[in-house]
Amino acid sequence: MNFYDVLAKAKAGTNLSVSELQILLDAPDVNAEKELLAAGYAVKKEYCGNVVNLRGLIEFSNICSRDCFYCGIRKSMRTVSRYRMSMEEITAAARLAGEYGYGSVVLQSGERSDREFVDFVTGVLREIKKLPCQLGITLSCGEQTMDTYLRWREAGATRYLLRIESSNPEIFARIHPPECSFSERLEALVRLKAADYQVGTGVMTGLPGQSTADLAEDVKFFQEIDADMIGMGPYLPQEHTPLGQANPDAPGAAMKRLELTLRMIAVTRLLLRDVNIAATTALQAIDPAGGRERGIMAGANVIMPNVGDTGRRRDYQLYNGKPDLDENAPEVRLKLLESLAKIGEIPRFNEPGDPLHYQVRTRKNEKI
Repeated sequence: MNFYDVLAKAKAGTNLSVSELQILLDAPDVNAEKELLAAGYAVKKEYCGNVVNLRGLIEFSNICSRDCFYCGIRKSMRTVSRYRMSMEEITAAARLAGEYGYGSVVLQSGERSDREFVDFVTGVLREIKKLPCQLGITLSCGEQTMDTYLRWREAGATRYLLRIESSNPEIFARIHPPECSFSERLEALVRLKAADYQVGTGVMTGLPGQSTADLAEDVKFFQEIDADMIGMGPYLPQEHTPLGQANPDAPGAAMKRLELTLRMIAVTRLLLRDVNIAATTALQAIDPAGGRERGIMAGANVIMPNVGDTGRRRDYQLYNGKPDLDENAPEVRLKLLESLAKIGEIPRFNEPGDPLHYQVRTRKNEKI
C-alpha cells in the first residue's frame, strides 16, 4: 500500500496497523509530508476546534534520584545548582497562571519518591486548590506508589504525565541506567489510570538507534494503553550526559528530528483523534521562530508557557537550547498570544481544557 492510500484510510478514521503508521512516518517527499501535516491539523480542528489549551508550567525542583543517560538534571550532573521552590513560590506562580487565564498548571520536577517530597507535593496541591482561580493541575513527578498517586489525586491533581520515552524495551534500556525498569514504568501508567488520572505519556523522537518502525510502535502503544494526553519532543543532546557525549549532533540533524516530530504529531492525531497533544518547548528550541506553532499546525492542541522564576530556569535544562531562559512570564505570554493569532488559533482561557478522550473513556467505563 502506498503513502496516499494509507493517508486516505487515516483521514477516514480507520484503525491503522504498525506498518501503515510507518508508511506515513516515512512520507516519501515534501509534498507528501505537507499533506500529512495538513491532515493532522484538519482532525485537530474537527475534534478540538481552532483552540489551544494553555498550561502554566512550573518547574519547581531539579533534585532527582534518577541518572537517566540523556537528561541534563540527572543525579550525577555536577554542573547543575540544585533547588526546590518553596510552597509560597509555587503557589505564587500558580496564582500568576490563573491571573493570565491559563486554566491549568503543570508541576514538574526531578524524580523523587521519599516521604518528605511526597508530603511537600501534597501540601502544594492543597494550597493551589485554595486559590480563587480554580486551576486544573497536572503533575509530572515520575514513578510513585499507588498510595502516593491516590494521595495526590485526593489533594487536587487531575492529570499526570509520565513519559515512557520509548516503548521499545531495548531502546529504553540504552537510555536509562539498570535501576530504571521498563516494566515498572508500564506498571506506573497502569496505576495512574486506576487512580482516575487523566493519563499522559510520550516519547523522544530521533533517539540514537531509533527507527520509524520503533516510532510507529510508539504510536500504537499510545493507543493500546488508551492514553488521554501525549507529549512528544525531538531528542536534543546534552553534551555533559553519557548519551550526548557518545552521539554528538551532526549539522542539520536537529532540524530533521523536528520534522520527524511533526510527522509523529500528525500521525498520532490521525490515529487517536480526541486526545490532547502538546507542542513541546523542544520544538521551539530547534526553531525559535515558530517550532511550537508548527506543532499546532501538525495537530497539537496544548502549549505550556513557563510561569516559573526566570532565575531558576538555567538550572532546569533537560537539553541544550531551552528557550525563554531570560524572559519573564508577561513577555512569554505576549509572544505566545501573538504567535497563535498569526496562525488563526484561539487560546482557551479560564478553562482546564480536559482531553475529550478522557471524558469519552470515563463515560464508557461508567456504562460497563
